[in-house]
Amino acid sequence: MIFDLFKKRKQKKEQERVEQERLEQERAEQERLERERAEQERLERERAEQERLERERAEQERLERERAEQERLERERAEQERLEQERAEQERLERERAEQERLERECAEQERLERERAEQERLERERAEQERLAREAQEPPEDKTESSGLFSRLKSGLKKTRDILTTDINDLFISAKAIDDDLFEELEELLITSDLGIDITMEIMERIRKKAKRLSGAEELKQVLKEELISLFQTEQEKSCPVALPKPQVIMMVGVNGTGKTTTLGKLAMKYTRQGKKVLIAAADTFRAAAIEQVEIWAERSNASIVKHREGADPAAVAYDAVEASMARGIDVLLIDTAGRLHTQKNLMEELKKIKRTVAKKMNGAPHEILMVLDATTGQNAVSQAKIFNEAVGLSQIALTKLDGTAKGGIVAAVSSSMNIPISYIGVGEGIEDLQEFDAKLFINALFDA
Repeated sequence: MIFDLFKKRKQKKEQERVEQERLEQERAEQERLERERAEQERLERERAEQERLERERAEQERLERERAEQERLERERAEQERLEQERAEQERLERERAEQERLERECAEQERLERERAEQERLERERAEQERLAREAQEPPEDKTESSGLFSRLKSGLKKTRDILTTDINDLFISAKAIDDDLFEELEELLITSDLGIDITMEIMERIRKKAKRLSGAEELKQVLKEELISLFQTEQEKSCPVALPKPQVIMMVGVNGTGKTTTLGKLAMKYTRQGKKVLIAAADTFRAAAIEQVEIWAERSNASIVKHREGADPAAVAYDAVEASMARGIDVLLIDTAGRLHTQKNLMEELKKIKRTVAKKMNGAPHEILMVLDATTGQNAVSQAKIFNEAVGLSQIALTKLDGTAKGGIVAAVSSSMNIPISYIGVGEGIEDLQEFDAKLFINALFDA
């Protein structure tokens, strides 16, 4: 019985040991499972982290691609804008070139119309002259002393100008008119509308009012008016002692298109050649082929020499060669024709300055005269033209043309008084003799003489 008890105790211990081993095995298995689960979770976390990093890298690459695409689009847009600007600039240049061509065509058309108008006026003068001769043939002979020579041509050329200026003024000076404020106001208005200018008119009227107190009639007032107009020229017409002229005497002709500048140059060339002088003409208006051709015609008519270059050549180079040729050939007078585009174009003024500098480099003191030709029919605009040219090149003489047309005589006095530059010549017709040396007293008398 003790043996059975011992046996049972041993079996119990064996069972306990087995149970203990089982529990140990279960615990070990549990720990293994825990480790596997922990490892699995670690691997899951690493995989999740890896996937996150992959996603971030993919997102980064996507953003890089988008940024590169954005930059490419920006470059394309900038290039597109540049091309648009270039196209717009090209279109602007095309429009400017088209506008320039249009202006040149208009200028050419204006010159053509000017020539046609001049021709029409010449034909009208010829017809009027024929009618006058026909009337004279039917009238009894009379004393023609005053009607001959220079004064006769001046009176004839100034007929239209005289009619415009004096038709209403003569009505003011009828003997029945009283010298009062109404008369002065009418006279002042007529002087202003005759292109004399407001400032000059005010000065003249102030002096006339002071003298009017001593006058007895309108005819005396008319004489005072003539004296006041003549006084505007007195300081300019004083003749200095004769001096030896340089050889060659270089005269630079300037003026805007349509004033008769080249025609005046041609008439001067004929005037000098008739005096037995050797004349050379420089065709320095190289911007128009027609200008060179016109100078060639005048050179042939006046038996003068000519220096010319091709169209578009440097005008200063033409002037330089002309001075050089004049000095070599013993020329007495060199006349330099220049371009005559609108005086508001700055490049024309710079071109004229360049010609003047170039001529001075070749011959000390040249050009000896800078003669500006003004169209008297343009009124006060002629004064503004003269001021601009004078500021650019310094004028020494002025020639007023087309006084045989619809010019108002007051412009001659306005130019003379405001510019303080001598008026050397006036043009009263198409003939060579119709370019006359200016004499203030003769001009005013011819202007008022009906």
